[in-house]
Amino acid sequence: MAVIGVFDSGSGGLSVLREIRKILPDERYIYFSDNAYCPYGEKTAEFVTARSRAVTDLLLSKGAAAVVVACNTATAAAIASLRAEYSVPFVGMEPAVKPAASGTRSGVVGVLATAGTLRAAKYLNTKGQYADAVRIVERVGQGFVELVESLDLDSPHAESVVRASLEPLLEAGADTIVLGCTHYPFLLPLMRRIAPADVRFIDPAPAVARRLADVLKTAGVPLGDPAPGVELLASGPDATLRKLFTII
Repeated sequence: MAVIGVFDSGSGGLSVLREIRKILPDERYIYFSDNAYCPYGEKTAEFVTARSRAVTDLLLSKGAAAVVVACNTATAAAIASLRAEYSVPFVGMEPAVKPAASGTRSGVVGVLATAGTLRAAKYLNTKGQYADAVRIVERVGQGFVELVESLDLDSPHAESVVRASLEPLLEAGADTIVLGCTHYPFLLPLMRRIAPADVRFIDPAPAVARRLADVLKTAGVPLGDPAPGVELLASGPDATLRKLFTII
């Protein structure tokens, strides 16, 4: 049966795998954390594309029939090249600006993302479609990836780091906040504690999971493995990956 490959710069893409397995529980997955090169957000598009090719080659060598680029930065930098160069279907992360723009009550949408995502054409094009209708304010989640990769999800230090990036969006009047990095959902309980109760956070992972199911069906990828499960791989130490996997 088919293997589905999923990769991210680190462990954050497990937040996407969690949603995928809710919809497609009976499949075999290979998750690759490229944590030896994490985070991708400050690296060049050329570097991220090269790493994405290398990881894709590895996943295909292990039988992947489809690949989920569970990383906003890698999607923005590399998915067009990957689709052009490989024959398997790819599913990436989409900036969730559209549902945020349609759901805001204050008319202000906040976007938390990496620097690489915020400067990418994919995000800028999406933003441009809605910038006239709503005010979009942005902030890099400075230090968020590092918090998740160090398993620091709920300490006073983590709260201080998250506040520094989240509060400027709240002060600007954002009542809907897009999570533009797959690491960030692991900090969502902390964000919800900091933000007023009526602030809505949008994690695009459920939509990505639904998109994957549609793509697999359209591509005719056989589903339903007699031995479903997840193989975890990493380019660096895998302790964080394995620990986070136990809580998704």
